[in-house]
Amino acid sequence: MTIANEANITTKTIMLIDEEVNVREIVELCLKDLAGWNVIIADSPLNGLRIAALYHPDAIILDVSMQGMNSFRFMNKLRSNPETEAIPVVVLSAKARWIDSRILQQYKIAGVILKPFDPVKIPNQITALLGWDLIMPVES
Repeated sequence: MTIANEANITTKTIMLIDEEVNVREIVELCLKDLAGWNVIIADSPLNGLRIAALYHPDAIILDVSMQGMNSFRFMNKLRSNPETEAIPVVVLSAKARWIDSRILQQYKIAGVILKPFDPVKIPNQITALLGWDLIMPVES
């Protein structure tokens, strides 16, 4: 049983959209093991839109440098859908250094985590960007 269960706190569900399998595996493992969050995986922005509308995750972690649908087109579609418009998005990307506060505001992006990242710190970085309290899982 985790502290979250004992305190009757709902576990967060995070959707991770990244086409790199290794990145998905590392981030998923850290979010599950270190933060106790549920993780839903999408390997493309198009799949991410479908999954977000279906599962309504608490947040989306998005790599902005993927093939196929442009990530900012993804953001426009996400924000134009009443079912997904309020889902917070954190960008996780090596190519996000150019994103400034104007772009963050325009696309309602909560913040940016640059690759390479420290996997152990990623849950705390996400919670800081989203203003969440991190409940670390504890086995009883």
